[in-house]
Amino acid sequence: MSDAAASSIKEKFMTAQPGFVVIAEFALKPGQRDAFLKHAREDARQSLANEADCHQFDILVPESTENSVVLHEAYTDRAAFEAHTRMPHYQPFKDATAPLLASDPVVRFFGIV
Repeated sequence: MSDAAASSIKEKFMTAQPGFVVIAEFALKPGQRDAFLKHAREDARQSLANEADCHQFDILVPESTENSVVLHEAYTDRAAFEAHTRMPHYQPFKDATAPLLASDPVVRFFGIV
């Protein structure tokens, strides 16, 4: 990430307090990570491009397993996240990834203080 991009992210968070973070952990069926990542990247791209209150959308892959992906998303507030779930790109992501999952995702919500 360039210094300018990092500065931009910091600036968004400094002006968007309080913030709201979502961490979603996905357990995948064996061999499904690449397919899941394809859909997650598109969801992240659409979220960052089309949602002014989506400030960050990271896709994390643990070093210890290939059957897990974690999404780290940061929004201005809970309402912004709720709006995210109504965006046109959200349901196709859910529909496309559901068959790839070994279990229901574990989703946690955090406030930024």
